[in-house]
Amino acid sequence: MIEKEVNPHFEDFLFDWRHKFYFLVGGYGSSKSYHVALKLVLKLLEEKRTALVIREVYDTIRDSCFALFEEICVEMELDEKIKFVSSPMQIRFPNGSKIIFKGMDKPAKLKSIHNVSIIWIEECSEVKYAGFKELIGRLRHPTLPLHMILSTNPVSTANWCYKYFFKDKANVVLDDEELYRDRVVIVKNTYYHHSVADDNLFLPLSYIEQLDELKVHDPDLHRVARQGRFGVNGRLVLPQFEEWPHDKVMEAIRGIKSPVRRSGMDFGFEDSYNALLRVTVDHKEKILYIHWEYYKNKMTDDRTAAEIIEFKKSRELIRADSAEPKTIAFYRQMGFNMQPAKKFQGSRAQYTKKIKRFKKIICSSNCPNTIAELKELTYAVDKQGDIIEDEFSIDPHTFSAIWYALDDYEVADLKGYAATVGNKSALGVR
Repeated sequence: MIEKEVNPHFEDFLFDWRHKFYFLVGGYGSSKSYHVALKLVLKLLEEKRTALVIREVYDTIRDSCFALFEEICVEMELDEKIKFVSSPMQIRFPNGSKIIFKGMDKPAKLKSIHNVSIIWIEECSEVKYAGFKELIGRLRHPTLPLHMILSTNPVSTANWCYKYFFKDKANVVLDDEELYRDRVVIVKNTYYHHSVADDNLFLPLSYIEQLDELKVHDPDLHRVARQGRFGVNGRLVLPQFEEWPHDKVMEAIRGIKSPVRRSGMDFGFEDSYNALLRVTVDHKEKILYIHWEYYKNKMTDDRTAAEIIEFKKSRELIRADSAEPKTIAFYRQMGFNMQPAKKFQGSRAQYTKKIKRFKKIICSSNCPNTIAELKELTYAVDKQGDIIEDEFSIDPHTFSAIWYALDDYEVADLKGYAATVGNKSALGVR
């Protein structure tokens, strides 16, 4: 017997197995992922089962779900009894239970899985609806009750998980306002659970204060991170974007104690543009400064190389679009210090989310093309008028250049920070 303290708001959820679907939605730091993982550990210790843990991108699982299970088992002093296999990732229990980890970016590997009676879809809003339907088909066992757990931070009401579990234009399953009010709601075979940072008694006050600050500089993110609510996202992609006189920008940059300086380049020719930007980050204040741009099209690579010769002379690193390896090879042969930026499935959405985490994005008046593209950059919408979260109304080449420039830099992710300070022991040890 190992006694643990749990966050009271999750006590009922931990031991409830009466329903097929469990839908957990909430703000950053609420400890919902921690309690889902704990719920699975307790169940698989009790019964011999095979559980499948899913994220959209397989490579994100090791540092999130897999690490979370390891942490919980160490806290419960079960790490000598439960075996963690790193390749392929699996967790094996002494009674024959096991947890398998898969990504929807490798759907062919789902076909070899059998007798799965529990599925956890972490960050379910990132999984496509077709993938969700595919997983329902994989949930089958000849004798055991079947369960699917879905956890997410709220996103746009245009996302499939909102339309499926709450309401779309033709059907209302549950009014999400009712869930925000009652916190736990059961509708037919679905258990709904809503949580916010205040439900995690192990979060420091300073973290909650950071969430509260979002209300000023990013109301949309405040709605998601602090209130844990779905909503129609504002059409502006970067509501915190500001234009400053060049001298004022450079003065602010000179005042940064440890500036992070980066350069990024997007390639174009006929209708698109070569966009090369210099940016500087104030990591402490979470401010991104954009202070130099090169922006031209219908330029051959040799002409562009001649016009940006200062980068060759200074050996300043340029991170560039990896979709153009021949172009990068040309610049390297010409003596430029150029490296391909990382691209992966879902990288457009992930890079956009990263840039949106800055409290302020301040652009020099000397960068008119960047201002033209980003100051009023809006999301693209589908035929129903709903926002498409990784597409925009224009092709913003300067935005891509910023993605590439910062591909190895992480803005302090409030959600990730919560995983280390709030979820480290959401249960605690008596």
